[in-house]
Amino acid sequence: MRTGVPALFRALDRFHAARPWDHNAHYHRWILRRLPAGTGAALDVGCGAGDLARLLTARAAPVLGIDADPAVLARARALTPPSVPVTYERAEAPAGMPEGPYDALTCVAVLHHLPFTEALEAFRSRLAPGGTLVVVGLARADTRGDRVLGLAALVLNVAMALVKNKGRRAPRPAAMTAPVAPATLTFSDIAREARAVLPGARLRRRLFWRYTLVWRAP
Repeated sequence: MRTGVPALFRALDRFHAARPWDHNAHYHRWILRRLPAGTGAALDVGCGAGDLARLLTARAAPVLGIDADPAVLARARALTPPSVPVTYERAEAPAGMPEGPYDALTCVAVLHHLPFTEALEAFRSRLAPGGTLVVVGLARADTRGDRVLGLAALVLNVAMALVKNKGRRAPRPAAMTAPVAPATLTFSDIAREARAVLPGARLRRRLFWRYTLVWRAP
């Protein structure tokens, strides 16, 4: 059994390397549904290749994407048609973020790279009254519930890879070339700190090793 488990994970790694799909992009449409049509200015923190920033134009205008990596920003600009009203700027979060205010602020799979409380305080200060913050983040597995969700995600991860790639091998999406880092905070840590900075924030564990946070500025 001990020999079989590592072999299984190696097989899964090979399978997903050949059929990658973007777990973060899986939540993009969900993020859009959190924002009312006609939302004003939006800021996407850690925009990467700009996938979400481009989608945000269906709900918000203008849209600004920021990232600390000039190479990935060049890729975002190259992938964004001139007709799509998104601009990109190099900026370090949280200290170097544009001042705003913004009616929507999104942050996907970036918060665990940043000083957590400081970043949330910066997000709060950039939101206009009534503005919406939507975060999709990563948390360190800690509880039995986390492990159950993780096991469910292992199975569904294979199914989603087959569905999204139609069973075929596929190239790695541009958005999946960003640096990765393990999450250090547990979901309980995250919820406690977030509610101290953002009273009334709604947090939920999600599949595919993610959690979501939604907060409306008073």
